[in-house]
Amino acid sequence: MSAERIGVINPVAGANRKHLEHNEVAVPVQESIAAVPLKIAEWPLRNRVQRLLDLASSLLRETESLARDKAFTEESNRLQSLNVAEGIDFYGEVQSFETGLIRLALDQTHGHQAQAARLLHIKPTTLNSKIKLYQIEY
Repeated sequence: MSAERIGVINPVAGANRKHLEHNEVAVPVQESIAAVPLKIAEWPLRNRVQRLLDLASSLLRETESLARDKAFTEESNRLQSLNVAEGIDFYGEVQSFETGLIRLALDQTHGHQAQAARLLHIKPTTLNSKIKLYQIEY
């Protein structure tokens, strides 16, 4: 997790877990970083709810980013394991690659095809035809 993300999630990073008071709650950010005390009882209710919403949103974005990174790593490992000497189904590999990119763009845009086409730098009609051709469900 980058330092900027840690700062967004927890602006008081670096506090020690041993010095928590009775009305403080430790929120772990990452194993290598000490938990940070939040004096939740002293915050107005609206601020507490907003803070929880911000934390949940930040964690969701981080989870989505990690999932995309994992998918990319798995695909990269699969491609490295291909045996060129046995031959490769070029069109099958292209289809697999395009399908993955299209799904990623559609996930990023929550299924909005025009926005996904802009992300992929292709025309919406081209994206739509590839969705139909490859029978991509989203």
